[in-house]
Amino acid sequence: MITRITRIVLSSAVAALIFSAVAAAQHKNPPPESIWWAERQNVTVDNFAADGLILDIGGGGEGIIGQLKGRQVVAIDLLKQELEDAPDGPLLKIVMDARDLKFLDGSFMTATVFFTFMYINPADHEKVLRELHRVLAPGGRLLIWDVVFPRLEDKQKTTVLFPFTIKLPDREIDTGYGVGLREGELGLPHFAELAGKTGFDVISKNSAQAWFFLELAKPAAK
Repeated sequence: MITRITRIVLSSAVAALIFSAVAAAQHKNPPPESIWWAERQNVTVDNFAADGLILDIGGGGEGIIGQLKGRQVVAIDLLKQELEDAPDGPLLKIVMDARDLKFLDGSFMTATVFFTFMYINPADHEKVLRELHRVLAPGGRLLIWDVVFPRLEDKQKTTVLFPFTIKLPDREIDTGYGVGLREGELGLPHFAELAGKTGFDVISKNSAQAWFFLELAKPAAK
């Protein structure tokens, strides 16, 4: 059977969309000279196996995990508008703070964080991971995709833009993520260290030029 690949092309509008998102987050338009652009990155997201419901942190916007896994997904986001703008797919869309999840302990076997930690203050990363560890059942998995912030000598650069092509099994989505520059790379070493502090085991990892993937697991009950 031949599967037709649908490509969602934003091409000429991507820069404007990212710029608008950054402006909204910062409540002003960043001057062009303050913006650092990453090279376009390709991210393939396979239809991973998951039992039961999937908790998707930051599931608004493009709602990539919701598009991929549909009614298995419970998407949360701090911003109601982001959830309203997300495509149909998830079973539930809930306004919620990842630092204070309102779910009972052990409610999910799988959780995902798709390019969302980049928008969370690094000082809160450990708190979010502890909450995720709590709501995952023993043996549950946490899948993280996120950017690697550059180390820049040019102090004028205060905003970073990351264009991406997200490759799902049946479509490609051209998009991008923009945010104020964070101190340090905050890549795999940062999250692997926090994983150990919050009780997770590292199962697999992969890194590219400007992004990484990390698979963590909550140890099974003895």
